Amino acid sequence: MKGFTLWFTGLSGAGKSTLAEQIEEILLERGVGVELLDGDEVRTNLSKGLGFSKEDRDTNIRRIGYVAHLLSRNGAVAITAAISPYTSIRREIREKIGNFVEVYCKCTLDELERRDVKGLYKKARAGEIKNFTGIDDPYEEPENAEVVVDTGIEDEEASLDKIIKYLETGGWIPAAADGKVYNEEQESAAAARLKDKGYL
Repeated sequence: MKGFTLWFTGLSGAGKSTLAEQIEEILLERGVGVELLDGDEVRTNLSKGLGFSKEDRDTNIRRIGYVAHLLSRNGAVAITAAISPYTSIRREIREKIGNFVEVYCKCTLDELERRDVKGLYKKARAGEIKNFTGIDDPYEEPENAEVVVDTGIEDEEASLDKIIKYLETGGWIPAAADGKVYNEEQESAAAARLKDKGYL
């Protein structure tokens, strides 16, 4: 199996990290070498000190892209979960990596503000957080993402199924022996995580 990068993009709270974690578990279960590069963790460990200007955001995404490129070219699957709001930088990373699958976690701003699990949108609306993507900083929607999941209306299982089927059909990952996206144990773990995050 060839290495590749599975690049999740979307607004804050759209489900990128939740889906990325589930995909990681599914691939590990199938014996695939995989690493998850979560946006918040990367900012803490690789991009500490960067702010949220366009230049700093681009630098952060380039760093994520560089690590994903190293992993992919060495046969691993790199899964990234970062907002990555700008089309030009996503295109730059895609061209550099080559084996690149973009997953757009689409969700309306109204729905994201309704959920607002971390209270970030409320703070952004109140002016307590500046340069917040979707409020006072733009998010440029992907025009040609390989997979689009509408997390505002789809449940997690439907979104996961869409992503896994694309990866299987394209020969990116091996198909499950039993034809299921994930087993009962993984389903229970997923439900527990969603409950902890306030989705259930």
